[in-house]
Amino acid sequence: MPSQSSESVMNRFVEFINTASQNLAREVISPDAVFHAPSHPEPLRGPDGYMEVIGMMRSAFPDVRWTLEEMVSEGDTVAARFTMRGTHDGEFFGIPASGNEISVQAMNFYYLADGRIIGERGQPDLLGVMQQIGAVPAP
Repeated sequence: MPSQSSESVMNRFVEFINTASQNLAREVISPDAVFHAPSHPEPLRGPDGYMEVIGMMRSAFPDVRWTLEEMVSEGDTVAARFTMRGTHDGEFFGIPASGNEISVQAMNFYYLADGRIIGERGQPDLLGVMQQIGAVPAP
């Protein structure tokens, strides 16, 4: 795959996470990629690992949408701030569907090589999600 700008890779990535397209996953995520997500104790790997996270989110929030609010890149590293919005229409970490709408931020670091993502460290606002679905009292 020819070298692509960080912005181009991230735009394709956002398209992937909002469509859950297997083809886009394989295009934008390296087979050797390693992802660290707070929802999983062990790192996830490759496009299939990322599809696991997307599947988990879509089962709880079928209409989930991510918006890339801002990004800063230096070399092959990208810092990105997302807003995640959706409706809690399925179980999430054992919490039954509430029907509540959520809107939370996530701050993630992405590592790129050869026009693909080779790693991610994600930090979504899980406390905000749990408060908005009624699992944890809001202040």
